[in-house]
Amino acid sequence: MPRNPERRTQLADAGLAVLAEAGARGLTHRAVDAAAGLPAGTASNYFRTRDALLGALGERIFERLAPDEAVLEPLAKREPTIDLVVDYVRYIVERLLGRPELTLALLELRLEAARRPGLHEILSRTLRQGFDADVSFHVNAGLPGGAEEVRLLHFAIDGLALDHLTPGTGRPYDVDAVTTRLVHRLVRAD
Repeated sequence: MPRNPERRTQLADAGLAVLAEAGARGLTHRAVDAAAGLPAGTASNYFRTRDALLGALGERIFERLAPDEAVLEPLAKREPTIDLVVDYVRYIVERLLGRPELTLALLELRLEAARRPGLHEILSRTLRQGFDADVSFHVNAGLPGGAEEVRLLHFAIDGLALDHLTPGTGRPYDVDAVTTRLVHRLVRAD
């Protein structure tokens, strides 16, 4: 595999744009080459198989959705209360809804993984690592709740993002207010 990390990132970002715009069916190595403005065959040199390409896109989504340390730093100085959990979850929702192309691409990947065993394995590993990191962060920060509450919050956030970015309930709602209610209902503030 070629070892130019900048080119690999460029291709992954182009692939995410194609995936968000055209869906999994529109994602081909050639479409990625075209979106990146690179010669035909470049993407297939970096990602030999479709599953390798799709798996790399999953990893790149999480890199691009990573939290900003400048936002986390003042939060980390606060008392670990349910209100702090609310603010952390609001920040997660803000990142997901603020980058709809990345969230839609992740949803596309998850659906595609249900049909492709190779991608299922790759994406499951990426999602597991993300979940484990979230649980570790939550526990190490001394926040109320534990692994089960983090899992429930994942389920709730996924549903909120799906409803917000696709044809959902069709009823307007305040995302911050819903996020606050979700956290208060799912995390015990013992």
